[in-house]
Amino acid sequence: MPANQQILLDNRPQGEATVANFKLVTTQTPALADNQVLVRHHYLSLDPYMRGRMNDSKSYAASQPLGEVMIGGTVGEVVESKHPKFQAGDKVVGMGGWQEYSVVDAGQPGALRKVDTTHVPLSHYLGAVGMPGVTAWYGLVKIINPKAGDTVVISAATGAVGSAFGALAKARGCRAVGIAGGPDKCKYAVEELGFDACIDYKVHKDMYSLAKALKEACPSGIDGYFENVGGMILDAVLLRMNAFGRIAVCGMIAGYDGQPLPLANPALILVNRLKVEGFIVSEHMEVWPEALTELGTLVGTGKLRPRETIAQGIASAPEAFLGLLKGKNFGKQLVKLI
Repeated sequence: MPANQQILLDNRPQGEATVANFKLVTTQTPALADNQVLVRHHYLSLDPYMRGRMNDSKSYAASQPLGEVMIGGTVGEVVESKHPKFQAGDKVVGMGGWQEYSVVDAGQPGALRKVDTTHVPLSHYLGAVGMPGVTAWYGLVKIINPKAGDTVVISAATGAVGSAFGALAKARGCRAVGIAGGPDKCKYAVEELGFDACIDYKVHKDMYSLAKALKEACPSGIDGYFENVGGMILDAVLLRMNAFGRIAVCGMIAGYDGQPLPLANPALILVNRLKVEGFIVSEHMEVWPEALTELGTLVGTGKLRPRETIAQGIASAPEAFLGLLKGKNFGKQLVKLI
C-alpha cells in the first residue's frame, strides 16, 4: 500500500494560528475492508471554517481533535474499491482531510460522491460547484430571498463563496455589490465576476467611511447582505440596510482568533426590522442537488468564472491556510497534491 503524507493538528493556537500548530507525518495506508474505497486526492480545499475548528471552544461544529488529520474537503480518484458502486478511475469528492490518500467507508450516506468532469474541472467541485457554491446559494436563495431589482451585498466578494454569490445574484436580476480587499480583487469582481460595483475595504479607516462608499454603490439602500467577515464591515452595512432587509450570517473571519466582535449599532436591527440568520450549509443537505445543478450550469456556460489560488504539495498547506485567513489568496484556495 502507498505511503501517505498527512498534516495533523499538533496543538491549539494561542490567539493567531501559526505553522507550529501543525505537524507533517508519513504513514502507510491500511488494507481495505469490505465497502471501503481508497482515494488518491488530487486537490485539498482550504476554507476559513477550519480556523474555528482549531480552537477548543464552543462553536457550531466539534473541535478538531489534537493528533488527528486536519479536516478538509478533497477531490480525487478512486485507486482501489471494495464497494460495488465505486470502481478504480472514478472521480470523487469527499472530506478526505489534509492528506494524500484517504480510506473511505463508501456505504455511509454523503461520504463520497461521484462527479462528472466533462464540463466542470475537478477542482471546481471544491469551490464554485461544491460546498462554497452551495453556501452562497443557500444564503442568497433561502435567507435573503431577493426579488428582481433588489440590491444585495457580500463581503469577501472574490473568494469561493463570493464569486458564486455574484453569479447567482445576477441570474436573479439583482444589483450585486461586493466588498473585497485591494484594487485587483475589486477589478476582478466587476470585470470577470459581473458584480455591479465592488468596494475596497482597505482604503476605509472606519465604518462611517465604508458606509459612505456603500451609499454610493447602493443608491437604493441594501436589501440583502451575505456576511463572511464581521467587525467594521458589518457595522458599516447595518448603517445602509433597508427596512425589512435580510442578513445571512455565514462567517466571521475577523473574529477567528478568539476575540469577541462587538456590534456598534445593534439597535439598527430593531429600527429596520431586520432578519438576521446564521446557517451551516451541511445542515441543509436537501438543497444541495438543486444548488449544484444551477452552479454547474453557470460554470459550464461561462457565466461563473471562478479563480483559484493553488499551493503545491501537502507540506505547503499550513502556510497557504494562514495566507487565506489574511486574504492573500485570490479566489478559491486549493492545495494540489498530485
